[in-house]
Amino acid sequence: MPTPHVLYEQTGAIAVLTFNRPEARNAMTWEMYQALVDFCDRAESDSAVRVLVLRGAGGKAFVAGTDIAGFRGFASPADGIAYEQRLDAVIERLERVAVATIAQIDGVVAGGGAAIAAACDLRICTPAARFGVPIARTLGNCLSAANHARFLDLIGPTRLKEMLYTGRLLGPQEALEAGLINRLVKSEELADAVLEMAATIAANAPLTIRATKEMIRRVQVQRRPAPGTGHDLIGACYGSADFREGVDAFLAKRAPHWRGV
Repeated sequence: MPTPHVLYEQTGAIAVLTFNRPEARNAMTWEMYQALVDFCDRAESDSAVRVLVLRGAGGKAFVAGTDIAGFRGFASPADGIAYEQRLDAVIERLERVAVATIAQIDGVVAGGGAAIAAACDLRICTPAARFGVPIARTLGNCLSAANHARFLDLIGPTRLKEMLYTGRLLGPQEALEAGLINRLVKSEELADAVLEMAATIAANAPLTIRATKEMIRRVQVQRRPAPGTGHDLIGACYGSADFREGVDAFLAKRAPHWRGV
């Protein structure tokens, strides 16, 4: 689905996808999620493309999450489950695209944006990067089992619990030490560092790159829970009064009042 909020360009073997909604810190709408899927299809179908770079416009954020205004219409646990299933399908498509993917990160990487970054093969960021899923202090919702699994693969249960329990964003050095990112570079060096990495990958044997990516993905998928796992927990969060309070508070730019119901 065409949208001015997701741009795609290609130079030789390297394609670049830009989330282009800087006025909202590149918060994702469903049109943007669909464009991400469509451009994954495009990159995969073009035999010339060997690396897909994802980046955010504006220098303030990679992707700051899903546009929260879309949650206002949620009225039942089923709405939350349907949302997480739909998001899972998008993130899975990115994860299994048959070319190498690099997240070029400058600024905030939160919520759905963190899931997008986690589904990329490599992540290179600047000192301005901040990573996290702050839902425990903002919305009161719940990640899907698949997205829990992706973060577990990257940073392990101890760090993941701390990140989700506290709702804080990890700084770049902490993210590097945790294994969440591959490289930390100066802001002015980011584009060149990503291009250098992409060019190195693109120059190598494409069948080896694809086989390696798919082999690792298959191993990870074998460790993941069956579809439907955790729907009771997702429904309990999205169907709660706390979730409705979290959405209202976020949009009103005030602190939420949690009641645990």
